[in-house]
Amino acid sequence: MNYGHPLEFGTFITPTGEDAVTLARRSEELGYDLVTFQDRPFQPDLHDTWTLMSWVAGRTERIHIAANVLSVPLRQPAVLARAAASLDLLSGGRLDLALGAGAEPDGTAPDGSWDAIEAMGGPRLDPDGAVDALAEAVDVVRGMLDAGEPTPLCFAGEHYRIDAVGRGPLPRHQVPIWLGGRERRVLRLIGRKADGWVVTLGHLGPGDLRAGNKIIDEAAAAAGRDPAEIRRLVNIAGTFGDERRGFLQGPPRAWVDDLLPLAVEDGAGTFVLICDDPEALERFAREVVPALRAAVDAALPAPLPTGPVRGAAARAKRRTGIDYDGLPRSLARTAVEPGDIDYPRVRANYMRGGSPGVVLRPGSTAEVAEALAFARRHPDLPMGVRSGGHGISGRSTNDGGIVIDLGALDAVEVLDEATRRVRIGPGARWKRVAAALSPYGWALTSGDYGGVGVGGLATAGGIGFLGRKHGLTIDHLRAVEMVLADGSVVRASDTENPDLFWAVRGAGANFGIVTSFEFEVDEVGAVGWAQLGFVASDMAGFLRRFGEVASTAPRDTTAFLVMGPPRRGQPAVAQLYGMVDSADPDTVIAQLQPFAQIAPMFQQEVVIAPYAEVMGMAPDAEHQGRGEPVSRSAFVREVTPAFAQAAERLLTSGVVYFFQLRTVGGAVADVDPDATAYAHRDAGFSVIAMGVDRERLDRLWDGLSEHFDGLYLSFETDQRPERLADAFPPATLRRLRELKGRYDPDNVFRDNFNIRPIPGTEEKP
Repeated sequence: MNYGHPLEFGTFITPTGEDAVTLARRSEELGYDLVTFQDRPFQPDLHDTWTLMSWVAGRTERIHIAANVLSVPLRQPAVLARAAASLDLLSGGRLDLALGAGAEPDGTAPDGSWDAIEAMGGPRLDPDGAVDALAEAVDVVRGMLDAGEPTPLCFAGEHYRIDAVGRGPLPRHQVPIWLGGRERRVLRLIGRKADGWVVTLGHLGPGDLRAGNKIIDEAAAAAGRDPAEIRRLVNIAGTFGDERRGFLQGPPRAWVDDLLPLAVEDGAGTFVLICDDPEALERFAREVVPALRAAVDAALPAPLPTGPVRGAAARAKRRTGIDYDGLPRSLARTAVEPGDIDYPRVRANYMRGGSPGVVLRPGSTAEVAEALAFARRHPDLPMGVRSGGHGISGRSTNDGGIVIDLGALDAVEVLDEATRRVRIGPGARWKRVAAALSPYGWALTSGDYGGVGVGGLATAGGIGFLGRKHGLTIDHLRAVEMVLADGSVVRASDTENPDLFWAVRGAGANFGIVTSFEFEVDEVGAVGWAQLGFVASDMAGFLRRFGEVASTAPRDTTAFLVMGPPRRGQPAVAQLYGMVDSADPDTVIAQLQPFAQIAPMFQQEVVIAPYAEVMGMAPDAEHQGRGEPVSRSAFVREVTPAFAQAAERLLTSGVVYFFQLRTVGGAVADVDPDATAYAHRDAGFSVIAMGVDRERLDRLWDGLSEHFDGLYLSFETDQRPERLADAFPPATLRRLRELKGRYDPDNVFRDNFNIRPIPGTEEKP
């Protein structure tokens, strides 16, 4: 029978000399999926296999790497697991783990002998002990690789003991554990616990492959597993010739005829060619592999799948109400489910913990449309759209729903150097954008943190360190491509779908999924970057003075202020982050000097650096948010004495742990408030407060409403309907609701700060 695995091909190379590396690289060039090496640690004329695999990983880019197979008695499994995860991370997810008992329990396996293992310091095991030790090793390795499990690993076996050891690191992909062997006890172990069976065809007699499969399948079924979870990897050897002289002895067509029944009738999913001859490797790749693939597809009722095969344990973690088996093939290959190794990387965002039912990772506009269509088939489930996952509001994850992750749409492309026109994907992060633009002497105002994704910020506004000089991010937007709620793909600009383009700039999350942005960027060279620390004994006075200096500073200077509550018995401290769009040291110092005089400083750092270096300070680590963020946002026109006093009371209330003032105005205010859905152009400052108690923070924040004039959605977690009236003036909100009725009458894009459609406006302009 065939187990439905995508057909793969590998090479089996002797681990000796530089030739092994050359053959591995050639295997990749020829299109092989896998390169493997013997593991005989007791033979001094061979390279250490793990060292060789690491070297080959660094000299290749695509091909997977494995031993064939690792001698577990000479490789402590907990350490082996850490090494495997590390190599998998460093290689970009290309390490596959094949383990063996060191020798068959009867001592006949060619990969070692118990005398040699014992001479190297390994244990000599009897037949039952060898299989038991291998089984324990599988459990230990799996437990160590399960870094998504927060509890330490404890394991008390007869051969291995692990005492509350931290798991991890989390590998890049789901590292499969294959086992080598042909003895009945090993085969039953494979059925119970392994992801694959590695066997050399030359060591089997007639019918042994099928008989071994039967033992594995029965053991898998008894353990509650689907036998199709277990890949069958068959090492093969032969010689090419003009005439057939026997099994795998003859022309390529004869090889195809010999291997076809092994794939179709005996379940072989991977053929690994034992060969150190470059010419034979090439001939097999060019003349056997494509013909065998075609022959297998023709012989089976349906083509073999291209996506991953998930085991019973992974499928058991699926959430109810999601048609996992109905995912389009284009999305199934990269989708992440709760049982997948990548799930801990994608379940949360910057501040919010989540447990979505599936995370879809489309790689093109067409796949975004497919992902949206899949989500629409589940109207009762929440749907989050994620670019970088940094959004403070946390709406790009959920519990049990669908997340469309745009991270793969991260291209940065220069369209026209003369007009400084660039196209940027929504999944790009601003540090990457800044780095791509820097060689041209360009920059695009982009918030205050390089780890933020383009999509969220470029549809909400974009208050950043270059804002007072160059305006908001959306002020540089010239066109978008987006997928609408009905799956259609449109372009919006001042001349194409202008109403939609108006809405995208400030309320874009309600109208569709932008798959590319076209910006006109600015000429920006090196900038002055300052980090100043202050002692704010008089918090209200400090805030008032900061407001005066920041709002009257030259336009090329933008300052953000961060404060926390005062510690017991100590004065409050404040951190100022400022940018001056100038590379002249005298200008930078002159424009920062008024800030330095606000209050006593305990720390200062001022540098001249490219804008890309400032954005580049953000780390690349995955988001690991926990719980629900509690954040409130507002605009104020100025920092009045009354507002400063109110802010001081807020900071000393014990409710707020983070308070920020972001300076706006300047070029932001130059744009007509009706030109975009972002309408609060007359604001002088954006105010943010974060706490841990939603009810207490809401109560205090609502008490400050007399000072506020609008809010910025990117920092607001309060989704009470009245917040929309704060975010958008009445005329703006009515226009948005009318447009929502045209472009999203079914309110598909509702899992955010939802603008409900006005009924009866369904017809698109």
